[in-house]
Amino acid sequence: MTFAAGHSRGVVLIVVLWILVLLSITVGFYSVLARTETLQSRFLFDVTQARYAAEAGLHRAVFEMRNPDFQTRWVPDGRSYLMEFGGAVIEMQITDVSGRIDLNRTPADLMAEFLISRGLGDERAWQISDAIEDWRDPDDLPRLYGAEIDEYDAASYPYGPANQPFQSVDELQQVIGMSFELFQRLEGLITVHGRGGQVNPAFAPAEVLAGLPDVDLEGARQFVEERQQVHPSDMTALMLPNGQMVNLQGGGGVFSIRSRATLENGAWTQIEATVSVGTDTRGRPFRILRWRENIED
Repeated sequence: MTFAAGHSRGVVLIVVLWILVLLSITVGFYSVLARTETLQSRFLFDVTQARYAAEAGLHRAVFEMRNPDFQTRWVPDGRSYLMEFGGAVIEMQITDVSGRIDLNRTPADLMAEFLISRGLGDERAWQISDAIEDWRDPDDLPRLYGAEIDEYDAASYPYGPANQPFQSVDELQQVIGMSFELFQRLEGLITVHGRGGQVNPAFAPAEVLAGLPDVDLEGARQFVEERQQVHPSDMTALMLPNGQMVNLQGGGGVFSIRSRATLENGAWTQIEATVSVGTDTRGRPFRILRWRENIED
């Protein structure tokens, strides 16, 4: 009897210990779950806070582009401007798109030179350049290295060229021969909202300037660095490496704005928007033409 009673107490003790272990595991699980949910909630809160701060930066950039005082207006050539807002540090970069390659107006030879400067071989550069021309022109006659409906059919594309101007930068991905990797390399340097077929070097990034005759990438970067040390109101004219004089004034009303807001804890949000500045029929001060979030270069 004594042995049986002791054995029973031993079994009960083991059962109790196992119950305690299971309770500890359960409590630990819910503790971890609660902590995870807290961290997720905090992350969501921080990212949301950073997002609205980045939007504030976008609106500030538009405000500066509408500033009628030429002396104090920000310069849309890609230089950085900083401000603090809502516990975040916001970096804003504005680029007048007249300094980018216009898919609808750039001549084929300049487009080919630009593609060559981005690392393409001569043959492929001309193939894509002519294919871009054939995409946007209204006829069905392929250029020397281009492609119309027959070439798209032969390459098993389920569509042919639009035979009209590009409606967006993203449409370039549909052009025959255009890979996604190449599109990513070109995306930040092209536009469909330019004012003409020539690049405005007063606002062009170095990678675009490197596509101009007798301008290499290193020389273009040095020019951009020098350009960002002066303000257009200084009435200073700079010289490109090929000897071309550049007036730092002019530009259009369409801008690419990058606004990145970073909180003290490192959480961040980045907005990239193409905007048309100017009051429309509804009284809005600007219009969004393209919008992207958290896209890293």
